[in-house]
Amino acid sequence: MIKEISAAVTLILTLTFCSGIVVAEDLAEAILTPYRQKEIVPVENKQYKDECGSCHFAYQPGLLPTKSWEKLLTAEALKKHFGENAELDADTLKVIHDYAIANAADKSYHKRSRKISVATENMEAPLRVTEVRYIKRKHHEIPEKMIKGNKDVKSLSYCDACHTQANKGVFDEDTVKIPNYPNWDD
Repeated sequence: MIKEISAAVTLILTLTFCSGIVVAEDLAEAILTPYRQKEIVPVENKQYKDECGSCHFAYQPGLLPTKSWEKLLTAEALKKHFGENAELDADTLKVIHDYAIANAADKSYHKRSRKISVATENMEAPLRVTEVRYIKRKHHEIPEKMIKGNKDVKSLSYCDACHTQANKGVFDEDTVKIPNYPNWDD
């Protein structure tokens, strides 16, 4: 028993002090909170949440890679953000840009973000979460009538219409409730 505890402590200390990739705090969080490790880091930046969430679901940065956020979060791109003018002052844009880049899929240790990162690494930067191959695959069995034909969903871009804990970064099947289709199960 003591050998096992000693080995576990040695492993944790080795990983904590010898890794140049993650800092000790991130490693401790990954080890101590495996459920959160599985999902996507929720939005924790108030400016990001307020500005982006005022028009649409405040997508977690871990849903897209850095190269996507770099294209989306420029002053020019925000002037015609999916047909809307979403311009921000320079200071606000910097805060939001820096937050999105720091928490992008390819910088995360959370399982879903890593899968998104892998699915987007050899392709043009997707500008929409719904263009990510991993996300398309996760939704491919859902009939179109339940999404586009559903007045309470409309498209996959409304994550929080079906994912009841999307704002917490939780997108697992256990938290899905498709409006107007309470008994549907793939």
